Amino acid sequence: MGKLLESVHLADGEELACVMVEPDDPIRPEHVVIMHGAGSGSKTRTLPLAETFAAAGHRAIAFDFSGHGASTGMLSELSLRRRFEQARSVIDHHTGDAPLILVGFSMSGQTVADLTDHYRDRVGTICLCAPAAYAPDAWDVRFGDGFTDLIRQPRSWTASRTFATFRAFAGRAVLALPEHDAVIPPGVTLRIEAALRTQARFQKFVFTEADHRLGLWLAEHPEDRRRLVDLCTSAEGTAVQ
Repeated sequence: MGKLLESVHLADGEELACVMVEPDDPIRPEHVVIMHGAGSGSKTRTLPLAETFAAAGHRAIAFDFSGHGASTGMLSELSLRRRFEQARSVIDHHTGDAPLILVGFSMSGQTVADLTDHYRDRVGTICLCAPAAYAPDAWDVRFGDGFTDLIRQPRSWTASRTFATFRAFAGRAVLALPEHDAVIPPGVTLRIEAALRTQARFQKFVFTEADHRLGLWLAEHPEDRRRLVDLCTSAEGTAVQ
């Protein structure tokens, strides 16, 4: 399972609760960074996945964005920009210059794209779990200041820079989807998949009977966790249903 090292990281004026999982046998150079989704999301749901990555020899870190879990701050004051800045600070502090595997659930699909733009060649693998994408004008809007109304405008996501980022990505990309997703518009998922198929070594896996809360699903289904880690670390790109 690896050794769990809890810490508090100071970033963006907040105290971010982090857990690093150190593998018993650290044979992989990549550091895995796992980012939870919005709403009630937190690192608690993603820790089993971090432990599964550690069992495969990777150092893995999960953390709470501000306003979530054990971190300080208010959810209403969070934004996509602050999510990016907080994640970047955690990565810079905990991973040095190691190559990265970025794992993002739901809203953190956008954060994975933002971090991929920032770190470029350091990002060797991205894993998108029921990912979202947002228009550029949502970037600075605090969640308590009209963010929800903005992103609910019909097809507002079509202007997202996320798709261009994923079209340019040439590393390994895993798209993990639930069989039933009542949160992410189908058009978002289809466009993300099309973008990832452009250059990435692409794989897709659909979790039968799962809903949008894939973090919770993976926490409760160890075989699916191991399958997802295998897709992120070993196999070449072929679509899997």
